[in-house]
Amino acid sequence: MSSDTTTTEPTDGLGFGLGSGSGSGSGLGLGVSLPQADARAKTEGTFPYASDLWAEGLLWAAILRSPHPHARIVSIDTTAAAAMPGVRAVVTHADVPGAATYGRQVADRPVFASDLVRHHGEAIAAVAADHPDTARLAAAAIAVEYEVLEPVTDPEQAFGAEPLHPDGNLIRHIPLRFGDPGATGEVVVEGLYRIGRQDTAPVGAEAALAVPRPDGGVELYTASTDPHTDRDLAAACFGLAPEQVKVVVTGVPGATGDREDPGFQIPLGLLALRTGCPVKLTATREESFLGHAHRHPTLLRYRHHADAEGRLVKVEAQILLDAGAYADSSSESLAAAVAFACGPYVVPHAFVEGWAVRTNNPPSGHVRGEGAMQVCAAYEAQMDKLAGKLGLDPAELRMRNVLSTGDILPTGQTVTCPAPVAELLAAVRDFPLPSLPMDAPEEDWLLPGGPDGAGEPGAVRRGVGYALGMVHMLGAEGTDEVSTATVRVQDGVATVICAAVDTGSGFSTLARQIVQDTLGVDEVYVAPVDTDQPPAGPATHGRHTWVSGGAVERAAKMVRTQLLQPLAHKFGMSTELLQIADGKITSYDGVLSTTVTEALEGKELWATAQCRPHPTEPLDESGQGDAFVGIAFCAIRAVVDVDVELGTVRVVEMAVAQDVGRILNPAQLATRIEAGVTQGVGAALTENLRTSRGLVRHPDLTGYALPTSLDAPDIRIVKLVEERDVVAPFGAKPASAVPVVTSPAAVAAAVRAATGRPVNRLPIRPQAAVVVA
Repeated sequence: MSSDTTTTEPTDGLGFGLGSGSGSGSGLGLGVSLPQADARAKTEGTFPYASDLWAEGLLWAAILRSPHPHARIVSIDTTAAAAMPGVRAVVTHADVPGAATYGRQVADRPVFASDLVRHHGEAIAAVAADHPDTARLAAAAIAVEYEVLEPVTDPEQAFGAEPLHPDGNLIRHIPLRFGDPGATGEVVVEGLYRIGRQDTAPVGAEAALAVPRPDGGVELYTASTDPHTDRDLAAACFGLAPEQVKVVVTGVPGATGDREDPGFQIPLGLLALRTGCPVKLTATREESFLGHAHRHPTLLRYRHHADAEGRLVKVEAQILLDAGAYADSSSESLAAAVAFACGPYVVPHAFVEGWAVRTNNPPSGHVRGEGAMQVCAAYEAQMDKLAGKLGLDPAELRMRNVLSTGDILPTGQTVTCPAPVAELLAAVRDFPLPSLPMDAPEEDWLLPGGPDGAGEPGAVRRGVGYALGMVHMLGAEGTDEVSTATVRVQDGVATVICAAVDTGSGFSTLARQIVQDTLGVDEVYVAPVDTDQPPAGPATHGRHTWVSGGAVERAAKMVRTQLLQPLAHKFGMSTELLQIADGKITSYDGVLSTTVTEALEGKELWATAQCRPHPTEPLDESGQGDAFVGIAFCAIRAVVDVDVELGTVRVVEMAVAQDVGRILNPAQLATRIEAGVTQGVGAALTENLRTSRGLVRHPDLTGYALPTSLDAPDIRIVKLVEERDVVAPFGAKPASAVPVVTSPAAVAAAVRAATGRPVNRLPIRPQAAVVVA
């Protein structure tokens, strides 16, 4: 490790120090656990979400959705709906004045289905009425005649099926070729793995409000995570110029991909333009499950070759992503899956085939760790198989193969960022194991299934499993990452203007800390986000910490120079010889000493800056290329108790060691890691949006089992490695995605250890954990 590397080893809870952040004596700035500005409002229930918005003359919207996964639309009759008292407008595909389709990467998704329905829940029409019940009744009164078609729901059958879309069924194919195809190992293991459809299941309702403008445009108030892209997509469908559409970001009640689909917003805007009135929609839980994108269900076939000492020789894999009806972000997800198919291990030879295909299943899209999570579950299962065949400890086998800085990925890209994988694995391996549960009746609540569902204590077996995961930072394959920020200081108060949406990642808090650290100003206000501001891009892959945080830092440093230049000139020195700390400006020799408040008196200073990381490139026809700006790593050791008669699983403890680059806010970092681990536990054990021949079964929170506080394991953050990435503005790395990627594989490994069963499917079904005597 480099000389500027430090590690932080938490003790308990959130009180694990300040890391290497400079901070300030006043408890402000980077490296300090500054609380989020909106924390109190959220806990008190006064935070303004989109579902809370109101406007004079408000109408309510409802959307008619297809009951079939695949059907031809013979006719649509809106006569009865339009004639109902209180109904102000009914719109279908015929009423879309601009582009009939939209999409972030491929514009293949219709605003309203016109000739074909391609998935259960696809939008057919929308209604605006003076009461929400009237709108729903009117939507139900729209008469649609369907010719039901046979759905294609098996992604393997999509290759030979009739085209489901004018663009065909194949969205992307990536053949990765690295090394010698003839290489073989002394030991070979194979496996077939399936990953289910995880939904983002937002706790806050998906909602939006559209308000017509006097100039013929429209304003959309919604919890967008990428407002400028949403604006451009909506404007194209409305037949308007982008400047005629304004997106105002309301409070975002957390987002992990579900709020990136403008499918709720565009129908609302059409209704507002048609009626000349504000129109609001608050989605039901069923609409939420049917309307937004989910994690890609994935089928994976693997063959690992190793030598007699357990060192990997070659990895062969086939990866098939079920994109559902439309492309969405499937191309990007497939690139991550193929590139990371071998995991954070040194593999001299790799041959991977990856496909993303259209089916008549619900649409798939961006969810934390897309692509990387699915392959992590598979390659870690393969590592467990190798360890078993070689008679090696699973942690030891992994240690013999871990990646480090300077190694080469199967894509041909050299790992130039810090990659302390061995240190992370050693940390979780050496952390003390939790004590065994008592067999006394009063301790039954510790057993799998809880006090009412647990079997006999004698049927419970404990298992320990390991997993190593990796995710890429920022966009990939040539994505132009750029963000713009303005910092203004007046009357001792700093204002940050940046269109980076805080989805719960804590960006607004980070922006405050950056300005406090740079300018020594205590009071920092972060302006609300709308599309009148310059673009900052989507809130994915930790990019706002890097790109938008970098833009805020550059703007703040420019203001700092404006502040210090007159003082430096007066005393005949350069601004580099002055420092700001604890609200004071001092020179290196002590001659100059004044407060920031005094220096700012009567001044208004401002600056605008951009941040753009170094460029990447698309993967070529052999899956080769420098596709990623950087990579983050994580190691997790899972401890589980399994009732081998009932197949119930209790996750006892998750020990986490993570490569974080630099700790900017200790409390927020811990929260992000814990949330990521819990989301991963849900993917491992309970979360699966089930379908039957393309129909979503039980689209509600009774049929879709989210982990609750009772299911959350004891999460031990045993080590945070601070080895700064020199190309990142602060040296920090994304925090939440990589534990989501790693934890399902760790839980599966622990269940395998407890039961001796292969566990080749996520979520783990009870029958997979039952041991037959």
